[in-house]
Amino acid sequence: MNKISTKKISLPIEGMTCASCVARVEKAISNAPGVKNVSVNLANEKATIEFEETNFDFVKIKELVEDAGYKILAPMSQDSDRSVVGLNIGKTTPTLSYESEVRKDFFISLLFTLPVLILSMGIMIPQFRNIIPLNDSQINKILLLLTIPIVFIPGKRFYKIFWKNTIHLTADMNSLVAIGTGSAFIYSLVLTLFPELFPHIHSSHVYFDSTAVIITLILMGKWLEARAKSRTNDAIKKLISLRPETATVIVDGNEVERKIDELQIGDMVIVKPGTKIPADGIIVNGFSVIDESMLTGESLPVEKILNDKVSGGTINQIGTFIFRITATGDNSVLGNIIRMVEEAQGSKATIQMLADKIASVFVPAVILVALSSFTFWIFYSNNFSVALMNFVAVLIIACPCALGLATPTALIVGLGKAAQKGILIKNAESLELAHKVDVVLFDKTGTITEGTPQVIGIYTTNYDEKEMLSMINPVEKRSEHPVAKAIVSYAEKFNLKEYTLEEFESNTGFGIRAKVDGKEILIGNEKFMLTNNIQISDELLLPDEKNEVASTIIYVSSNGNLIANISIADKIKENSKNAIESLKKMNIKTVMLTGDNYNSAESIAKKIGIDEVKAELLPEDKLKIVDEYLNQNKIVAFVGDGINDAPSLAKAHVGIAIGNGTDVALETADIVLLNNDLMNVTKSILISKLVVRTIKQNLFWAFVYNIIGIPLAALGMLNPMIAALAMSFSSVSVVSNSLRLKRAKI
Repeated sequence: MNKISTKKISLPIEGMTCASCVARVEKAISNAPGVKNVSVNLANEKATIEFEETNFDFVKIKELVEDAGYKILAPMSQDSDRSVVGLNIGKTTPTLSYESEVRKDFFISLLFTLPVLILSMGIMIPQFRNIIPLNDSQINKILLLLTIPIVFIPGKRFYKIFWKNTIHLTADMNSLVAIGTGSAFIYSLVLTLFPELFPHIHSSHVYFDSTAVIITLILMGKWLEARAKSRTNDAIKKLISLRPETATVIVDGNEVERKIDELQIGDMVIVKPGTKIPADGIIVNGFSVIDESMLTGESLPVEKILNDKVSGGTINQIGTFIFRITATGDNSVLGNIIRMVEEAQGSKATIQMLADKIASVFVPAVILVALSSFTFWIFYSNNFSVALMNFVAVLIIACPCALGLATPTALIVGLGKAAQKGILIKNAESLELAHKVDVVLFDKTGTITEGTPQVIGIYTTNYDEKEMLSMINPVEKRSEHPVAKAIVSYAEKFNLKEYTLEEFESNTGFGIRAKVDGKEILIGNEKFMLTNNIQISDELLLPDEKNEVASTIIYVSSNGNLIANISIADKIKENSKNAIESLKKMNIKTVMLTGDNYNSAESIAKKIGIDEVKAELLPEDKLKIVDEYLNQNKIVAFVGDGINDAPSLAKAHVGIAIGNGTDVALETADIVLLNNDLMNVTKSILISKLVVRTIKQNLFWAFVYNIIGIPLAALGMLNPMIAALAMSFSSVSVVSNSLRLKRAKI
């Protein structure tokens, strides 16, 4: 029997908002003929389908998805196992079109809601009635005309989803909105057009304003959520932009410019100073100093000589060299990081809103109670008006105004509070989840440390330090090496003599030979000194306590005698220790991850009190460590700033980026610390705790009126006017409780 061949296709799905949406889409697509496997990525709003080539019906899949309440767009790619990785970036995505649609609906709803509110509140003021001499019936008809566009244009999305949910015997927040606004609107419409059906109810007791405000507020929340989701692919775009568009390839001795997509393994590429390296490879001619911080996160550029490896996307600082390509595109280091970011984003679990969980039980129960009440009263009183009034009373008291406000009001105030502290929280999910964090993983360079090389100490024999700096300063000014720049920056603090540089010779990877004021000066590493028969004196070995954070030691000799060494290091940020201590007081484990050597990392950890250190790591190693803690069922936060941190920031439950980090880190993270203060990691968690506590309190107040009011309404002891008053009172209590967050001390 011949094996049936399978292919993969990526389909953009529009309209997914939560984990239950993912499940519904997967279930719908799985029922299509020929589908072998389906995986839906909520972050990118795409479904990746593996199917039998001879038995695949795209039209059927489209019908099934639309029947489930979502929209399927044209296939993005086919015949590729990487159909969802790095393809079609920059084109209009489902999320972008959804954001535009929700934004338009929100502003349409807002446009009609403002006059509804003005009229509804104005009729309670005598002066307003003098200006607009209309009776209640006339005003109600105007409110009806203004509310109809809100319900049938921007609000229709809720009723469509409610109808789909009803068909599939499910309920979510959309169901609550639809039932709440629908019941209020229908009751008000009937009361306005047929007041004789409610002879005991005053004609002013309509709820068009409730309908309009609820729809507008919910649309605003959905728009803000869509804006956050639309940035999902920005991190991928930034990563792809690291690669230059063209490369200079040597062909038959001539330099030929080619597009990146045309490069092949084995091509010889020439790279000039200040340009990006187009692919991974091995240097075959020349040398350079390369800034690899975007991949490694380490601040010190790396010297590269013959047979050293170079990575695509890194920046050549000085020197011209030729390298042979060993990997391109998806197989390169940068390509692998792009893939890891996408996979991490796709695998991140979405927290199902507490309100949705309650709704799955609450909505069917309310409908059942309302129908039971209507049935009872239609037979008991034999009066349709009484039965309808009690039915509406149940729905009005159950109208989820407060429930709809419970979460968004607390989130809005909490997000504002965080912004005041210099904390940008990009989505509600991370704000809600941060309070559960029990492990915080820190990148070292640029996060715990400053991220730029600095002179942390100079140690001399019997030589005057200022005199030594005076001699090497003109030498270092000539050099473009970052270490030289650190020394020059340090020397600027002193009033030094001005010596003339007479000779200068750079030995890449080792050091500098120069002549200053007639003296032969050597500046370089230990190997450079030993090569030139300069012995390292024991008295110049740094004391342990001084050497704890040193990452680079530069030796200086004059006329064959070692006179000093200079310790260059990435200094610890002033607030790092306090931040770690504050997290430990909250019983949160702290772990430092770094590509630096273990001894240097361990010494930094001791100084700031980190619980655990993992050093000499590659970017993929950091991601594995995140996975290890996730597999232990820990709630993990990752704090970083580099491109190499992007996969870990995406994979962790809560990704926290330092504000001065790379664009990719900032785009991938859930939380950004705008003022680079690590104490804000603790403040983010504290704000999350306060917000979650407030949401739970709000949900209590949102339901306490329902718990008391629904039975009273069902028994005919509560008319819609009192029900609406209780509903409004619950909304006021929820909003007031949320506003208390503004006064909280963090």
